[in-house]
Amino acid sequence: MNTACAFVYFPLLSVSVLAGPYTFTLLATYIRGEKAFSASILLDDITVGYYNSETKIYVARGNTTNEDDVIDPDTLKDVGENLLNHFIGRSHLLKPVNETESRVVYQVANVCEQSDNKLDQMISKTAYQGSTFDDLHFLDGKITYQLFSNYTEEPGKIRNLELSKSRLEKLYYPACIKALNNYLKKRGTQLNRKVKPLVRLIQKANSDSGGSRVSCLSSGFYPRHINLTLFRDGQPVSDHEITGGDLLPNADGTYQMRKSLEISAADKHKYTCSVTHLSLDNTLDVTLDFSKQFESAILSVLIVLALVLVFGTGVVIYKRRNRRPAPKEHVET
Repeated sequence: MNTACAFVYFPLLSVSVLAGPYTFTLLATYIRGEKAFSASILLDDITVGYYNSETKIYVARGNTTNEDDVIDPDTLKDVGENLLNHFIGRSHLLKPVNETESRVVYQVANVCEQSDNKLDQMISKTAYQGSTFDDLHFLDGKITYQLFSNYTEEPGKIRNLELSKSRLEKLYYPACIKALNNYLKKRGTQLNRKVKPLVRLIQKANSDSGGSRVSCLSSGFYPRHINLTLFRDGQPVSDHEITGGDLLPNADGTYQMRKSLEISAADKHKYTCSVTHLSLDNTLDVTLDFSKQFESAILSVLIVLALVLVFGTGVVIYKRRNRRPAPKEHVET
């Protein structure tokens, strides 16, 4: 089984996390000219703490056990100082093209992995204002470097690869793996929990088109990986017809996903929302059949008409009985 660990230093930075069941993540941001950076620390998708390089204080979040021994304070201090030096150094050296922003935000992303084949690797990315401008890949002791064309650096001051390699091998990677393994011992039960999704297929009228929108909504599930598919008469609906599909977090730590489809008022197809998730033993299907809805509507109308007829007949009979003249009294002589 692979053990994956990640240091990812900003949520807006797009990074393809290496294969593995778990990640350890540090999301940090630095504004040029400041003397510190702030960070959120996550185990997979669970926020486990916050760190500020100015105070050098790590604050645990959401813990139900004692986690004072999870991250070594000295190691965290060393990592923080190296990251801050990296932020400051890059902010001085990097010269973004056509820079006009008054507040310049920098990000760094390092992703490390330890696999069964013993090939240690780490991907390091730096970004400016949410866009990646360089990429360093360390695999089995070899480093490759890419500088994106949208940005330039002063001549002779491209990242010191030997220094970066030393940081990855001797500081970041060991610290990452150690913290991951320690947190898995503390939070393994929380991380491996399974919560079943609540699935609904909703139809809502669209006044602009005269038709309606069919939405498949799955909410309240954990873990976040889910497969949600809309079918029309048993066939998957084409992706270009679908809107939505983004994975969104709920306040309770679970997730939700919605996929929608615009249909005409005359649509008589059968739609099915199909969901597969780790918490489910089988595929969960919810169906909306417009042809049956039409039949049901006709049946409902017939039932209403029959009730009206019966009620009306009863009223007529009642009135006729009330109109009959009272029998004359018989008077004896």
